[in-house]
Amino acid sequence: MIYKEELIRTMNWLGSLPNTIFLGQGVQFNGHSIYETLKGIPDDKKIELPVIEDSQLGMSIGLSLVGYIPVSIFPRVNFLFRAMDQLVNHLDKIESMSNNQFKPFVIIRTMIGSTNPLDPGPQHKGDYTEALRLLTSKVVVLKLREPEDVFKSYKWVYEQRKSAILIELPQ
Repeated sequence: MIYKEELIRTMNWLGSLPNTIFLGQGVQFNGHSIYETLKGIPDDKKIELPVIEDSQLGMSIGLSLVGYIPVSIFPRVNFLFRAMDQLVNHLDKIESMSNNQFKPFVIIRTMIGSTNPLDPGPQHKGDYTEALRLLTSKVVVLKLREPEDVFKSYKWVYEQRKSAILIELPQ
């Protein structure tokens, strides 16, 4: 079992489900390694965005509240920090703030940057898994260490309808 093949299989499975929509940088146009895992998803289920991480997560939350299941893609964990207000003060708290009237379900896909073949520098390879766990109480944070973790983790999140950050490792 190869990690990338599991990511492709999992994304194709998610893409086949009703109401899923994929948004972020590099979902329709090549720009990072995540793009390669999204080729089997129909273009009408993809929304290509510029570098607007905070707006991207805000859009994802809004889409979830009207019935979509957004897979919000942040090419690096470091980039997700541009959306901390949306993550910590909104996605993680909307259910409590609304007396359980709103239950957003957003799947956040991100990865720790690779240092091979080139080191991308400190702002592209951070592992902030534990920090994200400390910052959130309702959003599940999962690190996908092995290929066999990939499908089962995304499937569990989907079945539980829990907003989650799934952190992939470099390959």
